[in-house]
Amino acid sequence: MGYTLQRIERPPSGRPHSAECAALAAADGGKHMGETKKVPELFGSMVFNEAVMKERLPKDVYRKLRRTIGQGLALEAEIADVVANAMKDWAIEKGATHFTHWFQPMTGITAEKHDSFISPMPDGTVIMEFSGKELIKGEPDASSFPSGGLRATFEARGYTAWDPTSYAFIKDDTLCIPTAFCSYTGEILDKKTPLLRSMEAISKQACRVLHLFGKDVSRVTTTVGPEQEYFLIDKEDYRRRPDLILTGRTLFGAQPPKGQELEDHYFGTIRPRVKAFMADLDEELWKLGINAKTEHNEVAPAQHEMAPIFATANIATDHNQLCMEIMKKVADRHGLICLLHEKPFEGVNGSGKHNNWSICTDAGENLLEPGSTPAENAQFLLFLTAVIKAVDEYQDLLRISVASAGNDHRLGANEAPPAIVSMYVGDELAGVIDAIVSGTAYQSAGRRSMDTGVPVLPVIPQDNSDRNRTSPFAFTGNKFEFRMPGSSFNIACTNIMLNTAVADALMAFADELEGVKDLNEALLALIRRELSAHQRILFNGNGYSAEWPVEAERRGLLNLRSTPEAVVHYTDEKNVALFKRHGVFTLTEMKSRQEIIIEEYAKAIRIEALTSLDMLSKQIVPACIAYSKELAETVAVKKSIGIDAPAEAKKAQELTRLTAELIDKQEALRAAVAGEPEDMTERALYDHASVIPAMEAARAVADALETQVAKRCWPMPTYGDMLFYV
Repeated sequence: MGYTLQRIERPPSGRPHSAECAALAAADGGKHMGETKKVPELFGSMVFNEAVMKERLPKDVYRKLRRTIGQGLALEAEIADVVANAMKDWAIEKGATHFTHWFQPMTGITAEKHDSFISPMPDGTVIMEFSGKELIKGEPDASSFPSGGLRATFEARGYTAWDPTSYAFIKDDTLCIPTAFCSYTGEILDKKTPLLRSMEAISKQACRVLHLFGKDVSRVTTTVGPEQEYFLIDKEDYRRRPDLILTGRTLFGAQPPKGQELEDHYFGTIRPRVKAFMADLDEELWKLGINAKTEHNEVAPAQHEMAPIFATANIATDHNQLCMEIMKKVADRHGLICLLHEKPFEGVNGSGKHNNWSICTDAGENLLEPGSTPAENAQFLLFLTAVIKAVDEYQDLLRISVASAGNDHRLGANEAPPAIVSMYVGDELAGVIDAIVSGTAYQSAGRRSMDTGVPVLPVIPQDNSDRNRTSPFAFTGNKFEFRMPGSSFNIACTNIMLNTAVADALMAFADELEGVKDLNEALLALIRRELSAHQRILFNGNGYSAEWPVEAERRGLLNLRSTPEAVVHYTDEKNVALFKRHGVFTLTEMKSRQEIIIEEYAKAIRIEALTSLDMLSKQIVPACIAYSKELAETVAVKKSIGIDAPAEAKKAQELTRLTAELIDKQEALRAAVAGEPEDMTERALYDHASVIPAMEAARAVADALETQVAKRCWPMPTYGDMLFYV
């Protein structure tokens, strides 16, 4: 299955004819509707999932594998061989010729090294083999991946280890085996390993707390549903924009006459060409067992969103990494480019990735769901308190988890949450918390109530609040929506921080409550004390208001406006102690990640600055000079035949003045780049203070010139071209 995009002859503008695009979209749409009944058999068809394992593995092997996955035990070698052989046979039947250990290094994207199944025979023929050893462990070259000083470049050995909690799948005729990645000396070099460790930490501590309520729970998992925002633009426009190709965002571009001010794009009718892309994307994701559920137009023109159904945090992370990769591939088939940068276009909304996070037991109970019995309500309040405590105490880590050069453009720009971490719980729940802290009775707004079994703890209404879209961390009924991650982010980072911080709060609660004589009394005292101590993090107001930063400072909340400001807090003593307590990171591993974030930031800004200089020198300044020359020649010709041309002369003079100013700004930017310090931490701070302002100053003049130069002379597609393609 899949769609083929016919070759489209393009008109001189470089765009496909709208009629042809519409015809192709209609053809794709019609095909897809006819195949709707096949979705159940299509779903997961390229995944070595539970159903496939049960069908193809001997019963005893299947039971042992399930025990390994469920209890986190080591996989026996002989079991691994049987699983590997069954996996290989299944993959070959699906057309696979190679296998790869698919992992998530510190680059933020995924990595693969492909090996074929072939094994040579003495008679010159080959057979197809795949052993348990090859399944469990791989050895890719680790020297060229970011390590943050964990290893020298000449130390090349690294290991991948199968993560049996994530299903293997087939992509591009290759069997992909999700794995963890570590160095020869054991330090973790990936994003998956610490995520799994953090999931283990919160499971352990949550189970301790649930045992206090008489529940026999063996495992608790965090579930995540990441909403993925993205832009689609025409491929031909992309090819003519060096800034998009090299940096992922436009470094120049004047505002078009129409942007998003009419609010007519959000949830609007999806263009046929985009709808065809979405249908194709759904098909590809469903094959891989990814629960793509919701799709719609977002606020900005050419911006869209895809949202999946919840999955456990590690599987949701795997799936989201695949989503981003497949979005780009499918867009290419449709003559489009998928942009995942947080701020590809100045002046319109950027793209985020809302991390919807909750906690569930192995029996399927959502621990953030207000219940209907006294015990459940007290339990809910305790877990809610743990999250509030965690977010307040580790607001710096949550901010660091979303820190990047791209996301700095988006946070606090009246389109996304501010850089100040705060929590929204709704007026009703805020009232409940106020009553608990003050020890007074709570008067409900009139909706049905529930009794927690503790006299002071009032009824907790269900879903009795609006949704605050300006809040970074909002409670939305039975989950928290963390809205700060950027579109391009690997969500592992955010969930590592969140899982570990909440695990720490739950551990403190369990330590205090285990063995008490009167659980209700101790529970109430703990909840009241902790809510009182951390109530400052709760804010239900407008996060975009000018008053909020002032109020946040009064409360003692952090306002880490840029990545360099935030990342210095990574290795604060309390953060090092947190990760050590729960076995998630060592100090060395934390320092390496801190260094990687700083290096990525500094390198991203340098690439942007050099790209800006290159575009100014080779495209924008020459175009402005050429057009002003054309105007001047027009004035001269008219004067030679006795015609006065004051308007043309004035415009030529203004263009010449602006071009001279642009050249001055260009040289100022060049000087700023030349002044970058060698030390990466110092460079990141310098870039934020000096290089970025120099880039913005040059851009302001270039964008003013774009509005003055004839369109036929401007060397690249404009915002109007890119955002309003047909």
